[in-house]
Amino acid sequence: MSKEGKTTDGLKTHKDLDAWNKAMELVESVYAITSKYPKEETYGLTLQIRRSAISIPSNIAEGAARNSKKEFIQYLHIALGSLAELDTQLILGDRLKFSENNQELSQVAQLRQILLGLLRHLKGKLAESE
Repeated sequence: MSKEGKTTDGLKTHKDLDAWNKAMELVESVYAITSKYPKEETYGLTLQIRRSAISIPSNIAEGAARNSKKEFIQYLHIALGSLAELDTQLILGDRLKFSENNQELSQVAQLRQILLGLLRHLKGKLAESE
């Protein structure tokens, strides 16, 4: 961080990232949809879906707080892994008829594109600095 409290990319914190904000919106949507899942899934699929969803903005935040672009990239890849896990679990919830018209799947696709764009940007900056 610079003396103005900004990172080298001009961000103040992870909260300034579109990826983090979209991930937080996805967590809210996931909680809303899983609250309608069967009660017997509370410690099964519901818990797994929520943990995967929470992991995404958490890893974005942790990566943004790291000291290097290389570390940030690593955490973004972890966030992408959690996003893929969440995607699979939401599809499973649909197949099991726990939800209908799952809008979260489009949020997952949108967030994937944002994360991939951020990764391309960071990798380009990393290559410039080497």
